Amino acid sequence: MHPRNVWQAMSAPGFLRSAWPWRAVAYLLTGAVAGAVTLVGLVVAVTVGAVLSVVVVGLPLLLLTALAGLPVARLERLRLRLADRAPAPDLPRRQPTAYGPWPWLTTRLREPATWRDLGHALLLAFVLWPLDALLVTAALAFPLATAATPLVMATAGGGEEAKVLKLWTVTTWPTAFGVAVLGLLLLAAGAYALALAAGARAALARVLLGTGREPDLDARVVELTRSRVRLVDAFEAERRRIERDLHDGAQQRLVSLTMTLGLARLDAPLGPLADQLAKAHGEAGRALEELRELIHGIHPKVLADHGLAAAVEDAADRSAVPVDVRLELPGRLPQAVEAAAYFVVCEALANVARHSGADRAEVTGGHRDGRLRLEIRDDGRGGAEAGTGTRARGGSGLTGLADRVSVLDGRISLSSPPGGPTLLRVEIPCEWTERFA
Repeated sequence: MHPRNVWQAMSAPGFLRSAWPWRAVAYLLTGAVAGAVTLVGLVVAVTVGAVLSVVVVGLPLLLLTALAGLPVARLERLRLRLADRAPAPDLPRRQPTAYGPWPWLTTRLREPATWRDLGHALLLAFVLWPLDALLVTAALAFPLATAATPLVMATAGGGEEAKVLKLWTVTTWPTAFGVAVLGLLLLAAGAYALALAAGARAALARVLLGTGREPDLDARVVELTRSRVRLVDAFEAERRRIERDLHDGAQQRLVSLTMTLGLARLDAPLGPLADQLAKAHGEAGRALEELRELIHGIHPKVLADHGLAAAVEDAADRSAVPVDVRLELPGRLPQAVEAAAYFVVCEALANVARHSGADRAEVTGGHRDGRLRLEIRDDGRGGAEAGTGTRARGGSGLTGLADRVSVLDGRISLSSPPGGPTLLRVEIPCEWTERFA
């Protein structure tokens, strides 16, 4: 229950007749039960895992125990509906870059939210649930036992006496009814106390689980992140479609036109017509070469067919500066990752050729620890800067590509002291989509 909801509900004249006292009791009681079950589950899991770790079997169980906070946190978010009308959305979760239990497990273990949920589960199991049980007992059970004094005196006491909470004895009916009235007053006061305790308890849960922010904020952050990823995917799909249409359409027609002009040139007699055909044949050939370069720049076919390593080798062969390539990539990575990494390498090599004055460059890297790491180094004059525009001072021009890499949770870093060398590092988290035999 949000503190504002607590005061609004408690200040309302019909609070005791509303559902809020019952909801507060339900929230605290289910918290006590959930905490006790969590305590037993954690103790059993850790004990069994520790015993079986001698034969290695228990190590996975101990590892999975770290994820115990996830179901407990999900249950707590559901229970918060008892004490608070405001929703408690789940925290944004990073999606694994590959299918399978191991990528999912490693992704969850790297998230701070996983360890926050585990901390909440431990606090619930060892501290909070006994307090919940004590609060319900003190604010509900004791007043009810006091209010039942006349009933106890009429039944167990034979109409002569009754024990009140086993602390003192009541021997007259006026006293018994007076104690009953006191019990009803204590019960009303306990309802207010339980509502206040449930509000504080729910507020603490929101802080621990990270749901105390504006209710729709997490959803908007998740949707914004997903929309950025969708835009990158749509952009890549559109690039591939344009490349395919140009390759299969306009390029084939230009090839056919060039061949037709070449045949016509051979059949034409010497003279002005032959000269015009030769000129047209040359223009068509140059247009075909420019179109091929354009297609290669949009989305090279070698990248789609053979992967990042082959595409970087091809880019190095076309570079004006000699480039050594040493990439350890025995498989395929997600298409968006390969495309982003490839165009970063191409832009870096283009900057080396245009601005660095380098005699040689090298591209190294590979996939380790769930991340693609690339380094582009040259022996030029240095002094490059990232800049803020499409063409930065010093020729780096990587700002747009850095934004594109950041959508994939990656990063680009540039080191280029005056006098060189210049070193560009690229890191993108990803998993294999295909491994070569």
